[in-house]
Amino acid sequence: MRNLISVAIASLFIINTAFAADSGCEAKAVSKDGKPLAGAAKAASIKKCEKDAAQAATPSCEDKAVSKNGKPLSGAAKAASIKKCEADAKK
Repeated sequence: MRNLISVAIASLFIINTAFAADSGCEAKAVSKDGKPLAGAAKAASIKKCEKDAAQAATPSCEDKAVSKNGKPLSGAAKAASIKKCEADAKK
């Protein structure tokens, strides 16, 4: 019973977060004059906003270039790590 309640509460938080992200991007869909966008312009603005939010949520390859003990890599090791990360991201 506790597991069921825990799953239900976690689901509510996830759904709430998804709706909050959508409403945030819709709120930002305004023209330079401050008027709300409509139609294709609104759709494009929301799509760009969601893409930017997704990129901000994921760490970049340069942020991932750390050694096994958590220290930032440098030199050739850093370059190799970034190159591998970017190749994996394209797949």
